[in-house]
This record gives sequence, structure tokens and C-alpha cells, in this order.
Amino acid sequence: MKHIIILGDGMADHPVERLGGKTLLQYANTPYMNMLAKNGRTGRLMTIPEGFLPGSEVANTAILGYNLNQVYEGRGPLEAASIGYDMSNDDLALRCNIVCLNNGTIKSHHGGHLKTEESDVLIQYLNEHLGNDRVKFITGIQYRHLLIIKGGNKHIVCAPPHDHPNEAWQPLLVKPETTWADKAERDRMTAQETAQLLNDLIIQSQQLLTEHPFNKERAKRGIDMANSIWPWSGGYRPSMKPLGEMYPQITKGSVISAVDLIRGIGKYAGLQRVEVEGITGLADTNYEGKAEAAIRTLETGDFVFLHIEASDEAGHDGDLELKLKTIENLDSRIIGPIYNKVKEWIEPVCIAVLPDHPTPIEIRMHVKEPVPFLIWYPGIIPDNVQTYDEASCVCGSYGLLYLEQFMNIFMKL
Repeated sequence: MKHIIILGDGMADHPVERLGGKTLLQYANTPYMNMLAKNGRTGRLMTIPEGFLPGSEVANTAILGYNLNQVYEGRGPLEAASIGYDMSNDDLALRCNIVCLNNGTIKSHHGGHLKTEESDVLIQYLNEHLGNDRVKFITGIQYRHLLIIKGGNKHIVCAPPHDHPNEAWQPLLVKPETTWADKAERDRMTAQETAQLLNDLIIQSQQLLTEHPFNKERAKRGIDMANSIWPWSGGYRPSMKPLGEMYPQITKGSVISAVDLIRGIGKYAGLQRVEVEGITGLADTNYEGKAEAAIRTLETGDFVFLHIEASDEAGHDGDLELKLKTIENLDSRIIGPIYNKVKEWIEPVCIAVLPDHPTPIEIRMHVKEPVPFLIWYPGIIPDNVQTYDEASCVCGSYGLLYLEQFMNIFMKL
């Protein structure tokens, strides 16, 4: 049997008064998800281990069956792998957002939804003025970039900017972990020295970016400026086994995503990255292209991890209508076409649908709660759940699973 995981990033939500007390999954028009739930089996999955924040890098790694306590090194190293930067043993790699600060607060974590070609100009500009033998900025995708600190110490506390919308930014500056302030590993800096360097870079970037012609033009037009870097989720070079070693059923696996983080997880997991023209990580992404790529890849392979970012971005923006649209697009333009194609194949395909974490539109940040999932394949004996949503899946026959339990069960089907 072949396997595909279709992941709607941040798709789960809370009941919303404007929707009559329903969640977005309950309110949205999702005939394919509901049909697969009715004809398949469902449950809930806790994707975040104890002691971890509910980040996508944590949740997606756990969904794929990895023990986070053994492999976790943060987003930075995963995105470095996707970008193609080969980390040295003394590197500290951090995700580096370009954000919008306004009136002393974090107005947006995405700098006004920067395009890659726009942010590349800013990253090169920062490298020219702030880069040196120790500090290097590397362009990623849209607002998501990479910051390398040679000899940096990972034992620091960084605030994910998407978890602090409209909060004052200065109290969120980088701090050393309590017990690591004056400690160093091998030839690395202390945690205090690393935190101070990163905070200096944040402050210096604000003056540089505000003075850049790109932001001056944005200011004239009343558009949010991309006026500060925000480094976070740093780590060293990780050590992860390929999925094929953990699950011998996977002999030719692939990952499809617009997001460097997911591509990086896929690279360390031994999955082939499938390029799709026009994918953006936003609501305007090329849904049809992703669905077609998944079908084409499944024809010659046996495992696909298909990741769609759009719902998470809409949740962070607190945009109810847009998040509803992204959920309905996932259903009609991704799940529907894939199901209608593979249901007739001679070799059966097992489909799983789930988010990695909730990103409630009224909170605008990730929360550490179980997510609903469904599993369908030809001939599966269904449970009694009739619809796919946060409430109905509580009654699913799989019950509440934890972390790598999902992948262990999924790959045995």
C-alpha cells in the first residue's frame, strides 16, 4: 500500500462566536474531508511533546515519527538544509524573520507579506552592512530567512514573532537560558555573548532597514515596512535517520511544500523534494499544481508528505474569511482531486488528513492542543464518526494518540 499525508498547517481552531459557536472546520464546506471521515477512521493526535513550544518544526517532525528529544535542533538547521546551506559543526543556525515593528510593538511577523525577490534585496543589504566572519545572512523564501552565527551558543531564549502579535518587542529580546548565561560549549561563545550579539543585530537592522529605499517607498504609500530582523529557533546541525530506515515500507518518499522548514525536515528525513511552480505558502498558492505533483509522485513512489501552509498564515493574521477559504480550497482543490484519482488505482493508497497544530484566528498564535486526523484507504472498516472536525474526532476509533504513535500506526496500514 502507498501512503500520503495531506497536512493543512494550523487548520484546527476554536469555536468562534461569529460562526454560531462552530469551529472553522465545522462551518466550512468540506465535502471530501467529511466523506473520508465518514468512510474511514478518525482520532486526535497530540503533536507537541512535554517541554516543547507548539511550533511547526516540532509538530511536523513528530508527525513523521521522530522522537523530538533525540533529534530536535530548532527551525534554523532545518531551513538551512532546505536552502542548501551545509552547516559546519561550529555553526548556530537561526530562522531570521523580517518583521514589521510599529509603535514599539510587533505589528506582523511577515513584514507585510514580503515577496522573495523583495526580501532578497534586504538580506543582501544586511549582509553588506552587518555580515562578517562570524555573522552571515542567507536568503530563504518570502519573509523567512536564515542567520548563521559562527561559534554561537544555542542555549538562548528567543520569542517566535508569530506568537506575539501587537506585543511590545523590547521585552522579547533574546536572553540566555538561566543556567547557561556564562557557560560555553567547546569553542563556542557563551549564551550571554550570543544573546547580546543577536540583540545588537536586531537593533542595528532596524536603523538600516528603515533607511532602505524599499521601506521609504512603502512608508510613502502607507504600507507596512519590513523594518527589523527577528532571529529565533536556533540550533546546531541535527542528526536524523532517513524515514526509510525507520519504516522499510518507504522506499521512495517525497515532500511537497512551499516552506523551507518543511523542505528541510524532508531533506533530513531522506525525502525527495518535488518542485511545483507557483506555490507561495499563502492562500494564492498553486493548489492544483500541488495536487497534480502529489498524484504524479505517488505513481512512481510510495510515500508523499504534502504540506499546505495557507491556513496557518490566515490564522496568524486573524483573518476569519481567508482561513475559511483556505480550508475549503484544501478540500476541493487538493483532497478531492487526489482522492478521485487514487481511489481507482490497482495498488491501494492510504490517505491521512490532519493539521500540525491549531492556529486559532482569535488568538493568532499556535496552541498546544490535540489535532483531529482522519485515515482512509479502500476497504477500511469505518468508525461511527460522520464529519471531520475537532469535536467529532474526539469520538474516533483511534482515540487520542501521542507524537510518533500516529506514524507508527499509519505505516502499518
